Amino acid sequence: MNRSSMSMTARQRQRRRLLELAGRLLLLALTSVAAVAVLLIIAYIARDAWPFFQERGWREFFCSTSWYPSREPAEFGAAAIFLGTALVAIGAAVLAVPLGVAAAVCLSDVLPFGLRQVVKPIVEVLAAIPSVAYGFFALVVLAPVLQSHGGALLAGAWWVVGGPLLVIGAILLAGLVSGKVASPQRQWLWQGGFMVVLLVAAGTVLVVGHQALVGLQVGSGVNALNASLILGIMALPTVVSVSEDALQAVGRELREGSYAMGATRAETVVRVVLPAASSGILAAVLLGIMRALGETIVVWMASGNAAQIPAPWYNLLEPVRTLTATIAGDMGEADHVASSMRYSVLFAMGLCLLLFSLAANLISERIVTRERKRLLGG
Repeated sequence: MNRSSMSMTARQRQRRRLLELAGRLLLLALTSVAAVAVLLIIAYIARDAWPFFQERGWREFFCSTSWYPSREPAEFGAAAIFLGTALVAIGAAVLAVPLGVAAAVCLSDVLPFGLRQVVKPIVEVLAAIPSVAYGFFALVVLAPVLQSHGGALLAGAWWVVGGPLLVIGAILLAGLVSGKVASPQRQWLWQGGFMVVLLVAAGTVLVVGHQALVGLQVGSGVNALNASLILGIMALPTVVSVSEDALQAVGRELREGSYAMGATRAETVVRVVLPAASSGILAAVLLGIMRALGETIVVWMASGNAAQIPAPWYNLLEPVRTLTATIAGDMGEADHVASSMRYSVLFAMGLCLLLFSLAANLISERIVTRERKRLLGG
């Protein structure tokens, strides 16, 4: 009887091990679906892009600015399109990242909990608006305003965007400086005096920027700036939501420990909370940039679709063309000749976008891992 019980126990253990192994294999297969799908997408796009690079090489594609795919002989210089994509994405990031991170800090460490519960859903509603609605707004409303009152609009945006950022920066810097003063009475004095100096400097910067922008003339309302503004607004909810979640994940214990050590709120935010949440904030920034980089309909409607390098090259007030808009606009004409170079070059553009996204994700993952090790003391 004892031998039978021991034999049954051994069989049960073996069955349990087999069930655990089957469960692990099933979970591995399920988690591998996304990776396999990405690899298959890369293989499919690379297969259709390879004939272009095999016949035309990479030099014309990356170094030439002559984009005439329907002319005989056809020219496929995409350097201006790459530059237009970079200008629009960087312009959107310049708008979305500082505002998004500042708004996340405000939601997590400044606003009361009740007000935060009202403001955050309002910000996230922006992500639910369809892209085509943003595109129509950029084309019908923003483009005419930019063309007729571009200078005044940019000057007003300079005050609306630059003003709060400079004021928040002045408050944080004043808090950091006052935190180095031992005496509480002198701390308030230093903080007040230094804040006044910083606010005067910020006001001077705002006035100088206003004078430079107010007389600016915009030739066309559909340009890189138009697309950048709309894409920045579209990326803002992603940056705010993910950054705020990362800041909330830091926890009250770390903040209270910093306060107990005598740190001010500004020192706690800048030196404790932001470094601890840096990996999440980096992920938010990357997601926001990828959101802007992969958008199609807005840039197709608002960027002007001119395959040219602006003069000077960093001028956002000139029409540009992006990779996504080129793929969407030319695929209908090129699809009927699947073996043509005009068809393959569009897949070459898609492959470049995909490889850039993968490289950015790998680099950000490496930075996040290194930052976690540094914070954990490893």
